[in-house]
Amino acid sequence: MRQAFRLIWQCDKRGFVLKLLYTVCNSLLPLINLYVLKLLVDAITTAVESKPVDAMLWGAPLAGYIAAFCGIMLLNRWIGVLNTVNNDILTQRLTDYINNIIQTQSVRLDMAYYDNPDYHDTFHRAQQEAAFRPIRILENTVTVVGSVAALAGIAAMLLASSWQVVAVMLVAVLPSFAVRLYKSRRIYRFRRETTQDMRRTNYYGQLLTNRIFAKEVRAFGLADHFRRLYVDIRARLVQQLLAISRRLALFDAITAILETAAMALVIIFLIRPAISGAMTIGSFVMLFEAFRRGQGHLSSLVSGVSGLYEHKLFINNLFDFLSLTPSIVSPADPVPFPERVEEVCFDDVTFLYPDMKQPVLSHFSLTARRGEVTLIEGENGRGKTTMLKLLLRLYDPQQGSVRINGIDIRRFDVAELRRNLSVIFQDYVQFCFTARENIVFGDIGNADDAQRLAQSIRAAGADAVVDGLDHGLDTPLGRQFDGGEELSMGQWQRIALARQLYSKAQVLLFDEPTAWMDAEARANFRQTLEALRADHVILLVQHQTVEAESGKRG
Repeated sequence: MRQAFRLIWQCDKRGFVLKLLYTVCNSLLPLINLYVLKLLVDAITTAVESKPVDAMLWGAPLAGYIAAFCGIMLLNRWIGVLNTVNNDILTQRLTDYINNIIQTQSVRLDMAYYDNPDYHDTFHRAQQEAAFRPIRILENTVTVVGSVAALAGIAAMLLASSWQVVAVMLVAVLPSFAVRLYKSRRIYRFRRETTQDMRRTNYYGQLLTNRIFAKEVRAFGLADHFRRLYVDIRARLVQQLLAISRRLALFDAITAILETAAMALVIIFLIRPAISGAMTIGSFVMLFEAFRRGQGHLSSLVSGVSGLYEHKLFINNLFDFLSLTPSIVSPADPVPFPERVEEVCFDDVTFLYPDMKQPVLSHFSLTARRGEVTLIEGENGRGKTTMLKLLLRLYDPQQGSVRINGIDIRRFDVAELRRNLSVIFQDYVQFCFTARENIVFGDIGNADDAQRLAQSIRAAGADAVVDGLDHGLDTPLGRQFDGGEELSMGQWQRIALARQLYSKAQVLLFDEPTAWMDAEARANFRQTLEALRADHVILLVQHQTVEAESGKRG
């Protein structure tokens, strides 16, 4: 709870304070108006008994009571409007703030987390709850505060007349309170137990609606199969929810009977002194209305407390995610990265992915030097791409070391290490940005170097791709947004290669860079390697041997 309030306070201090102030005012003003209503009814009764009806509205007390009653009601409405606006602003700011910290946390965590289903469950639950749980905690808290303040005033009114009314009001709300707590626990347990089923339905939905899967889903006629899988899980989830809902509905029906019986008892308690003359009609109206409002505030109090309990359970999902810590971090006193990289060395490296029994690399050693194209060939699944991930410190080996100029890369600052390495992966990303942005993402901190941009396009053989776009480099790529142009896989690969070459990195990592290229493009790529190798350490993952005079197989 403290963590949730700290999040809101850090997000918007002014909105937090205003939320508390508006809620307390909205709770207390109706009580003041309730007493004014009592004075107004008594004044009307007196005026009817002592004066002609036509003249009763002109009496000074009546006019004052009417003005006060209407004025307080108007003020309460205005405060409610301000509270709504403030709540909208606070909700949006909090949503953006929490989404930002979730995205930041997701980026700082190791790649190993992505290989763990438990992580995906935790992330899914955090995403589901993060957008609204903290603001609901604040709303429930101020509801509880407002309800307690209002109930204190109502109890003072009722105790002066009948303690039995207060006792009935309190006893009648206890069953409802128990039902709400049970509901919170049951729903929380259901959602936690069905997280993977929820994620599966999301995945099946993506298979049916996402462009990435569209070709094969249609080509292999898989739509009906995926839809059945989706419907089966949803049917099971809905059935479980309906069972919970029916049981809760029964409990709610019983509590409604108890609350109605309580109201009947209160009417009996209050109507007798009113008939006997021991209580004025205004007092009867005030006390009965106080009881009704007391029931409402008690119901709000129960909702607030049970809501706090529920949101406390669910907000833990967010903090469970935020409590995850990366293992791949920069050392406290990092070694400066070499100004000139002469060699990259894998020394007796053994690595296996999380929860895997067989290592991908076992006692692997390799040295790549400046001036050479170090070719890595091998069958699928033998760890070729994994080598590049280890060099980038996306993972750390369980045994052995990866060194640059003889220095273990774990001694470098992680961000500085990655700035000095540039990679094109086999599953490169197709960014739905302009062609220019797709390329300068290779060194986003220096995105205005026009000469380097032109050189990287030429070196990647992407000239024809850019020239063929309607707006050249300013053409949006992909069909996700308006005005975008789709490229072939070979064209996308040339853009991705230009992105890699835009970097000033001394170590270049190529993972199947010509898989989608034609013969001419592959020839251009070989020429590019020849031009680059003198000033770079180059590691090339390829299934087929590259014809380079000084090529070396590792």
